[in-house]
Amino acid sequence: MKVAVVGATGMVGAVMLRVLEERDFPMDELLLVASERSVGKTLPFRGEEIAVIGLEEAVSRRPDIAIFSAGGDTSLEWAPKFAAVGTTVIDNSSAWRMDPDKKLVVPEINAHTLGRDDKIIANPNCSTIQLVMVLAPLHRKYQMKRVVVSTYQSVSGTGVKAVRQLDNEIAGVEGERAYPHPINRNALPHCDVFLENGYTKEEMKLAREPQKILDDRTFSVTATAVRIPTSGGHSESVNIEFHNDFDLAEVRDILAGTPGVVLQDNPSENLYPMPVTAHDRDEVFVGRIRRDETQRNSLNLWIVADNLRKGAATNAIQIAEYLLAQNLV
Repeated sequence: MKVAVVGATGMVGAVMLRVLEERDFPMDELLLVASERSVGKTLPFRGEEIAVIGLEEAVSRRPDIAIFSAGGDTSLEWAPKFAAVGTTVIDNSSAWRMDPDKKLVVPEINAHTLGRDDKIIANPNCSTIQLVMVLAPLHRKYQMKRVVVSTYQSVSGTGVKAVRQLDNEIAGVEGERAYPHPINRNALPHCDVFLENGYTKEEMKLAREPQKILDDRTFSVTATAVRIPTSGGHSESVNIEFHNDFDLAEVRDILAGTPGVVLQDNPSENLYPMPVTAHDRDEVFVGRIRRDETQRNSLNLWIVADNLRKGAATNAIQIAEYLLAQNLV
């Protein structure tokens, strides 16, 4: 088993290497792949130093699986080249997510749709993953009609430059900025670029990706995505309107029994999900579960997850684990 990590020197790439090591992913050889300026650098993995190689060399070595986290343009150009030599690509960018011929996969929900011919598999947006992990079991039971989500997203979702901007602002140091405004002691209703309809690309990902993952367009999602000055972990305030009524105790039982979801819902003991407690965890945390008293069959809840792990690296590696378990590579 030969595995390539494309974008190994980036923020998500580093987390991928850590998760591969933690989960003892079965492989005989690991290829660390990055842009030409990083070729020759070494990165530690399982007690060894492994040299970074370029994309051309990586394709020529025909890995069984290539996990991409190198940006949409790189994925659009290089994922087909890997697929052409028989590699199964799991791509973390937005490049292939809404392609009708590519699967958009959260393993706990729809990995069963994957087959041997799926050579480019899309990893969903980080905010989408944690959202659908909670929506999916509730949709099966009560049938969603409409979802309203507001996100509170960490600067790590933007990348190293944004993390550095926050650190610099806290320290009172002038430096390069990832955002058009200060992020420390601030909140920016601006994740990704604005589109002609007034929404950002991040908000439209949240609107469209859940329908594809759940293979159901009978419900709608509307979103407002906000960047806040936390260094890790995304949070979401979610309002769900169902076609069918629900019992709150049953809702809690359903979520508590959902693989990959952790129920933290005891406000009297100050127990609810927070980014600081979701840090470095692979689960999705849900709490603040309560009925919307202004509208029939409607529910409010709060969802938190580590955006670099389940929101990116861990989800991709879980897809790879499924492919191996089912002998699809």
